[in-house]
Amino acid sequence: MEFLTEHKIPIGKWAKNGVDWLIDNGGWFFDLISAWLKAMIDGLLWCLETPHPLIIVVIAVVAGWYLKRNIWFPAFVAAALMLIINQGYWPETMQTLSLVIAASIVCMAVGVPIGVAAAHRPRLSAFIRPVLDLMQTIPTFVYLIPALILFGLGMVPGLIATVIFAIPAPVRLTELGVKSTPRPLVEAGEAFGATRWQLLWKIELPWALPNIMAGLTQTIMLSLSMVVIAALVGAPGLGVPVVRALNTVNIGKGFEAGLMIVLVAILLDRFLRNESSWDRGP
Repeated sequence: MEFLTEHKIPIGKWAKNGVDWLIDNGGWFFDLISAWLKAMIDGLLWCLETPHPLIIVVIAVVAGWYLKRNIWFPAFVAAALMLIINQGYWPETMQTLSLVIAASIVCMAVGVPIGVAAAHRPRLSAFIRPVLDLMQTIPTFVYLIPALILFGLGMVPGLIATVIFAIPAPVRLTELGVKSTPRPLVEAGEAFGATRWQLLWKIELPWALPNIMAGLTQTIMLSLSMVVIAALVGAPGLGVPVVRALNTVNIGKGFEAGLMIVLVAILLDRFLRNESSWDRGP
């Protein structure tokens, strides 16, 4: 036993050396990524914060009516958003929403192509499976440390941590959807002379669309679950009042901010859960 402890494998030292190497040799690359992500978040924030809150409420209510075609969902949308305004959490809600949207865009832009590639390449699928497991099971605070070092305080490290945590969902569900495409459909496309890209765009992706949309929904829910973690590295939003309430043992403030997060999660989930639009045909 003493022999094992005296000859400890320097895993921590290797990790530190790896991060130091990245800082010394790839600082410009991380600065470029940080600037691009910050510009995207700032653009989303401008779109959400510039209009009057009541204009956003009206747009959301109209969209809810258009998607669901009943009075109950738009009424719930109006009540939820008006409650957020009433409690004074509108700016924080828009900041959280911008972080969630940005994380979802990055996750889907990266995760869907990886899922498609994994569905067609068994070796790639076998390789990324443990990587995805690691991304979702490793404690978030572990990769927050290098994210802070590489990207500094603010919204960007929170976004990076959110993407690392949430991206396995679209990868796995996209792979599952493409793999579940019935073989007769693919053979029919091949019989009509479809190319590999035509099979992908005309048969496999349409068939996998419900799974891809489920991956988007899961990405949004996982991103919302990270808002408090993101607040610990300087990201604004609804996670900030939760952290402050935790530090001051303020039950009332913590419950208010937590309820706002729940309302945002319910609204986003109901907006995306438009089952009739994503059902597969017979």
